[in-house]
Amino acid sequence: MSADHVLLDRRDGVAVITLDDPDRRNALTLPMSARLAELVTACEDDPEIGAVVVTGTPPAFCAGADLTVLGESREEGLRAIYAGFLAVARCTLPTIAAVGGAAVGAGLNLALAADVRIAGPRARFDSRFLQLGIHPGGGMTWMLQRLVGPQTATAMTLFKHVPDAAEALRLGLTIGTVDGDHAALVDAAVALAGPAARGPRELVTSIKKTLRATANLDAHDDAIETELAAQVRSMDTPEFAQLLAAMKAKISAAGVS
Repeated sequence: MSADHVLLDRRDGVAVITLDDPDRRNALTLPMSARLAELVTACEDDPEIGAVVVTGTPPAFCAGADLTVLGESREEGLRAIYAGFLAVARCTLPTIAAVGGAAVGAGLNLALAADVRIAGPRARFDSRFLQLGIHPGGGMTWMLQRLVGPQTATAMTLFKHVPDAAEALRLGLTIGTVDGDHAALVDAAVALAGPAARGPRELVTSIKKTLRATANLDAHDDAIETELAAQVRSMDTPEFAQLLAAMKAKISAAGVS
């Protein structure tokens, strides 16, 4: 389906959401942002979807907010622009950003909002807020510092430092690069999402929730207690019994052979 230049494709339990306005380098309009948020919610509500990939039709990933919209925005308009990438940030399902070109401004926010990022050879991660005379927004400074640390975040926001795909991998901004065209990048993102999409959905969303909770803890003992309740719940599910039985059978068969 498509509307407002945002496409949704389903592949073996993985939803691929594509910003599709290449002539404008996928710059976010208010309808695009609203549609992106709507599709993320639809994926969460679809029991057949277990993970989400967000990407943009080449040549860019997302060139940020549409400049006309940005120039006319105040608080209400800015929050409307945020809505799309914040839906990704708040998504209960695992999310991957497949960044094949420039991720600029709000487009950088969209990439940062995903749980994981992979990059194509033309990827670039460009804050550009300062160059437009506007303060960063949407939580960019928080997201960026958590991923790359204060020094690199400062360089990116104040000193116009723009990591390419190779540097983004070194910085931990991405977990991998794909040498190939956009289709290869999306295929790699879908393959990466596969284990989560095939896993028990309730368990996958529980693990993601716990990862977010323990990231904010200082003590190992607190993390143990946070995980324990969720671990016990998972052991009472039929999926655990089935997967445990299958693993035992596999080990037994290997031992016999």
